[in-house]
Amino acid sequence: MSAPQTVDRVLIVAAVVLILIAGAALLARVWRGPSMLDRAIALDVCAALIIAGLGAKSALARDPFYFPIMLVLAFLGFTGSVGIARFIAVRDRPPGSPQGERAGHGGEEGP
Repeated sequence: MSAPQTVDRVLIVAAVVLILIAGAALLARVWRGPSMLDRAIALDVCAALIIAGLGAKSALARDPFYFPIMLVLAFLGFTGSVGIARFIAVRDRPPGSPQGERAGHGGEEGP
């Protein structure tokens, strides 16, 4: 094994170890996390860690097979985060605020 291959292997192993440590911290945040928003963010980070793990596996095997899967997971993670954020925004709306009003209209009547 040449020196560049050894360096590549060491860096990929270090990346996998860091991903595993981040995954353990992520599970602790999901388990403890005092609010629903903390848990939602942790699940979004979970999608990012899965993508990072697939990227590390792809780099280790030098195989681009997982790239489309990573793209689909990124899209699902993004749409899931937006959906959760919208749900939390509606749920945590202060009482007395108008339901159908958009920001910037204030209390004005429309034509």
